[in-house]
Amino acid sequence: MQFVSTRGGVAPTPFDTALVAGLAPDGGLYVPEELPRIDLATPRATLPATAEAVLAPYLAASTLRTQLPALCAEAFAFDAPLRPLRGAGDHVLELFHGPTAAFKDYAARFLAAALGALRVPDAPDTTIVVATSGDTGAAVAAAFHRRPGFRVAILYPEGKVSPRQAHGLECWGDNVQAYRVAGSFDDCQRLVKQALSYTDLRARRPLGSANSISLGRLLPQAAYYAHAAAAHFARSGRALHFIVPTGNLGNACAALVAQRMGAPIGGLHLACNANDTLPRFLDGAGYAPQPTRATLANAMDVGAPSNIERLRHWFADDDQLRRTLQATSVDDATIREVIATAPARHGIVACPHTATGLEVLQRLRGSGDTRDWAIVATAHPAKFDSIVEPLVGHAVAVPDALAACLARPAQSRPLAIDDAALREVLLAG
Repeated sequence: MQFVSTRGGVAPTPFDTALVAGLAPDGGLYVPEELPRIDLATPRATLPATAEAVLAPYLAASTLRTQLPALCAEAFAFDAPLRPLRGAGDHVLELFHGPTAAFKDYAARFLAAALGALRVPDAPDTTIVVATSGDTGAAVAAAFHRRPGFRVAILYPEGKVSPRQAHGLECWGDNVQAYRVAGSFDDCQRLVKQALSYTDLRARRPLGSANSISLGRLLPQAAYYAHAAAAHFARSGRALHFIVPTGNLGNACAALVAQRMGAPIGGLHLACNANDTLPRFLDGAGYAPQPTRATLANAMDVGAPSNIERLRHWFADDDQLRRTLQATSVDDATIREVIATAPARHGIVACPHTATGLEVLQRLRGSGDTRDWAIVATAHPAKFDSIVEPLVGHAVAVPDALAACLARPAQSRPLAIDDAALREVLLAG
């Protein structure tokens, strides 16, 4: 299978080339020429087995195809359990059991392993440049930490991530360096995309991307949706509908990929924070990126989601897209209320991002929706202790892997919102 750019200015490209490049040469995002239909309604025994089935069509012509089972075993080494909530048909898909306690661990590990397998011996080190609104950077850092042939430069908006998230970005050292940017995630994302577009820079310093613009992030994330939906369908005979907390739309696009490939997935509803670019657009307004607002659900603080290009590429027009996806904005006051009431109402302690999904579920149930819904729990609540613990009235247990991160010393460097400043950093690295 070949891959094309969402902007149409690139010839069909092999998987390996698109994976290494990250961003297409015309500035667009790589997408498969087609989304193949396969049997994803029959449950596989394990999450790695489902991931292998999902990814196999895309890697059929890749040099990685024989290594796919090993890549999936490494990336999906921890479970993504689908658990019932209090309430008929209510579920939560827990995606926070990896090394940095966030859903981004799965795809970051696949991407790191795949790029490592593709690396030419004795080639210059590749610098992975990543913008993060909270969780991506830590997942990428953990996946590439001490991996030969790679360096990592993490850009994050200073003061706009939780203290524990910041520590998780800064605690790695060795081949990983975190840079705090006095701006928004959108500023960080623009800097990264601009750096990746400079052909002269990439000729002097090999660069790669690990944001959700990368195919290596998009495609693996479809696996946990397919796995959960197949298991639910086998038990109940009913399709599973997903509420996906989202900011940059990568995880939402992955759910759509799984659905289009044949997983027994019903509707998809996007849960957003006060950054309401997506809800406004899907409700009928023209697409208009907004200045980013800082919220409690900071990993979703995105005003100009990159992956909107993929969504619009996959639909004939915006009206068709709006008939397929819905989105709801949830403000901070409501997030606090949901976190405070979630233990009694749903039986879980929720992070601020998961809380946006729970609010959407509550609104759907209030409107008479009786379908089976799963909230995607994107991060462990212990990463947001300063927000969650005062609301639930007790300490939240810290997972062992997160505790190990917090025990290490942390350091970062300042970076101006300036293309030349990032260019200098990358050339010096």
